[in-house]
Amino acid sequence: MRYADDFVIMHKDREVIEQAKEVISKWLAGIGLELKPEKTRMAHTLEGEEAGFDFLGFNIRQYRVGKHRSGKSGKGFKTLIKPSNKAIKTHKEKLKAVVDSHKAAPQAALISRLNPIIRGWCNYNRTVVSKEIFGELDNYLWEITEKWAKRRHPNKSKGWVHRKYWKAEGSRQWNFMDNKGTKLILHSETEIIRHVKVKGAVSPMDGNLVYWSKRLRKSPDVSNRVLKLLDRQKGKCKQCGMLFKDGDKWEVDHILPKSLGGKDWYNNLQLLHDYCHHQKSKTDGSRKGRT
Repeated sequence: MRYADDFVIMHKDREVIEQAKEVISKWLAGIGLELKPEKTRMAHTLEGEEAGFDFLGFNIRQYRVGKHRSGKSGKGFKTLIKPSNKAIKTHKEKLKAVVDSHKAAPQAALISRLNPIIRGWCNYNRTVVSKEIFGELDNYLWEITEKWAKRRHPNKSKGWVHRKYWKAEGSRQWNFMDNKGTKLILHSETEIIRHVKVKGAVSPMDGNLVYWSKRLRKSPDVSNRVLKLLDRQKGKCKQCGMLFKDGDKWEVDHILPKSLGGKDWYNNLQLLHDYCHHQKSKTDGSRKGRT
């Protein structure tokens, strides 16, 4: 991980974990740092009242199941990664804060503020076991938007309020949507895409560029625009000609800079490594007028 101050140590032997903690504490002390007690804990991933651990907004834990439900291992347990309770609570609080701060705002303004929050949270959690949680969050979203709508019309019936703020579209009868079609997205609309582990014998350094190129295109974090440019460029940076690899940082570049009249069209776009983009910007006139 890059620039991360949170980390996890896993080992089957508790004594090894305790020794690792001592080594890390001594190393941190040498640079004037220390482990934060409230964020440091030892836990078993399967046993105990507080089994598992939270990390980067996820809860990682093992659950006992029958041997026939434990996959290929047949060990009688399976590992599940879910959004942590703390992350869910924080997300709910953020949604409610937005709704409460838009009591007098038009419906479209509320929707336009909520949608990016919902989309971002779901994209971050779409690769783990989130389907049931997405449904629960949609129920919560219904509760706070219904209260928002009722508060605006205290003298109107529930049916009148529902007809005003919820409309049928397609196969879904209840859409929080205004008359112009601005619609609130739901958590459950986000497709769950399982993270595919890197093959054990594969490395970015072994020259298997085809594998890494295909893997990169399946990432849920890559936008459609970037995917189209990756396909058009056959996975290679237009500036240096090197293939993009897992972990590379890229940027969408305007071949003819917008400052010189370039349009935001696909025939004027290319995908470059971030450092290649920086080098190009020094000479193509896109930095003209900047200080």
